[in-house]
Amino acid sequence: MTLSRSQRETILGKIQRLVAEKYFDPNFDESVWGKIVEHHRNSIVEAGSDQAFEKAVATMLAEMPPSPLALLSDRTLIAPPNAINASFSVRTVYGQPQWVFKDVLPGGVAARAGIKAGDILLAIGGKPVSPSVSDGAAPNFEMQQSFPVVVLRGDPPEELTVTLQTATPKYKDNPYSEPAALTTGSQTDNIPYLRVSLFPGAIGIDFANELDAIFGGRFKNADRLIIDMRGNPGGGIGGLTLMSYLTPDRSPIGYSKSREMALNNTPPDRLPVFDKVPRSKLALPGLVFKFLGKTSIFLYTEALGRRDWHGRTAILVDEHTAGAAEMVAQFAQENRLATLVGMKTPGRLVTRRASKLGFGYRLVIPIAAYVSAKGTQIEGNGITPDISIPWSSEDAAAGVDRQLIGAVDALRAA
Repeated sequence: MTLSRSQRETILGKIQRLVAEKYFDPNFDESVWGKIVEHHRNSIVEAGSDQAFEKAVATMLAEMPPSPLALLSDRTLIAPPNAINASFSVRTVYGQPQWVFKDVLPGGVAARAGIKAGDILLAIGGKPVSPSVSDGAAPNFEMQQSFPVVVLRGDPPEELTVTLQTATPKYKDNPYSEPAALTTGSQTDNIPYLRVSLFPGAIGIDFANELDAIFGGRFKNADRLIIDMRGNPGGGIGGLTLMSYLTPDRSPIGYSKSREMALNNTPPDRLPVFDKVPRSKLALPGLVFKFLGKTSIFLYTEALGRRDWHGRTAILVDEHTAGAAEMVAQFAQENRLATLVGMKTPGRLVTRRASKLGFGYRLVIPIAAYVSAKGTQIEGNGITPDISIPWSSEDAAAGVDRQLIGAVDALRAA
């Protein structure tokens, strides 16, 4: 479908109204937003193609710091953590900047194709690719598509061609391919290891049940624990159950703060409380009734009781640990429930909601910022780990994980 000029004007008008009504920032200035819209109006409504229209809208939305706004359609290119379940780092190879695969999530698109951490990306769909600058954004991918990619691996270097097959998204408002959300193993000294790659689903019922099975089974007698959230892009509220396994008590986690709440000076203790992820879908109608229309809620842990690993837990994070995964990391660090190891997180944690614009488009807009129970806001700030250890593509290519080694060492000293 090719949009007409009037259709582009209609979509732009809806975007302008939705942002003015719902954008989460209490310092939002509608007059500034109006000037941004007017500055880009001509390039948007006079765009020569749908692709040019989408690019012009994206350019406009990027002027709203911290830029969590997004225009979605079935053609939208999706960032690699969601599209192919992998992240990238930029490294100089033979004097040129190249993208290097970093967090390759278990069971995800890249992992199933045979991609390994440390592989150097050379081409996508037969076209050479490389960052335009040393810290350039990673290449994005269209969902429901197949992409042959060429990578360089090993010493001596070997070129390999594999195919990345992105999934059909379960949720149009948050399109992603789904890796294995939870995988388990053990490290040196038989320390149990839990990889948390994603918090799937809005409520996380299946995720919570799987966690219960792990902690009530294989990890039941564990006295130490490593949780690896590197590359985790976030997801739904299932992280509440993971946080509940870090502390014995019913503890305050944090709350979502909307613009309305901020402007009305609503105290957090007057917010509705969510303190248990249901273990059955039969509970969903009750949740819908309790929280329907509520933008701001306060989260508490589930009071699951004392565990031997409490206070002897290490959590791995990096610059690709975002959203709900940052919430878990912050809760653990602020309450001294775990040692964070790795690299600083990006500071991307807001409640987002998609609104239909018509003509196959949706606007994803931040409607609330997350604030911890101790008053700290992650958005735009990130979390600095207790033990900072940089990632090395050379180590990854050689099968060495110094961040994981650092987590083991931290638990040995605990």
